[in-house]
Amino acid sequence: MGINNQEKALILAQALPYIKAYNGKVVVVKYGGNAMTDDRLKAAVMRDLILLRLVGIKIVLVHGGGPEISEMLKETGRESRFVGGLRYTDEDTLRIVQMVLAGKTNKDLVNLIQKEGGSALGLCGIDGGMLKARKVRITGEDPGFVGEVTAVDTKPILDTIDRGYIPVIATIGCGADGQVYNINADTAAARIAAELRAENLVSLTDVRGLLRDKEDEESLIPEVCVSEVPGLMREGIISGGMIPKVECCVEAVRRGVHRAFIIDGRIPHSLLIELMTDEGIGTMFVS
Repeated sequence: MGINNQEKALILAQALPYIKAYNGKVVVVKYGGNAMTDDRLKAAVMRDLILLRLVGIKIVLVHGGGPEISEMLKETGRESRFVGGLRYTDEDTLRIVQMVLAGKTNKDLVNLIQKEGGSALGLCGIDGGMLKARKVRITGEDPGFVGEVTAVDTKPILDTIDRGYIPVIATIGCGADGQVYNINADTAAARIAAELRAENLVSLTDVRGLLRDKEDEESLIPEVCVSEVPGLMREGIISGGMIPKVECCVEAVRRGVHRAFIIDGRIPHSLLIELMTDEGIGTMFVS
């Protein structure tokens, strides 16, 4: 069912305070995993990013690509393994990760943004020494060439924004010795957002947000203070795959990002609903 012109005008008028509040501010959007698998929704997300850029918001898109990496590993007869929630990355896997993330996935997103009428420039953490990394240490099994961010050079990102492009960043970094590392996209996005002094970090996922009862999507918790997170973990409300996502939001807020969100990327225009309406749609983390 369509909406009439008066309703369209009302929607635009209600968005005006948010457009003014975000004008000139940096918003980092982390996009990846199963939220990227539906072509129709992917195109809608790219249109939302273009719209936000056109109203003066400095959008930075940080992406993963787990399903595409897993598919390529399968096609080449290799097994997908995970250690402590991180993809085990030996030399062969690292080559595939670099090829898929910095190559196919990154350029597909850039192409889609441009197809939808925007301007984008694809980057990876190696470009300009943007993401400095070191090997992740996990008690027990060695995860291989998996890295954690030690420093971010924001100049390549800011230069890209200043030239009128949306930076599209693949999360591969390198160490001081030139060793390339596979970096978890959630943790990289949190650190990038902090170093850019971003207004918001928005993580587009395939869940509604943080649920008080993970079996009940109506039990969404709309707002969480970072000081409440340890208690929610002890209660088991934050568990499993939600733990690293929440920890990245907490890390971003503690490093100075004003707000961090986990929202459902499967819902059309969820990004606009979260940023441009009173109600929002996911879980917001604040200090």
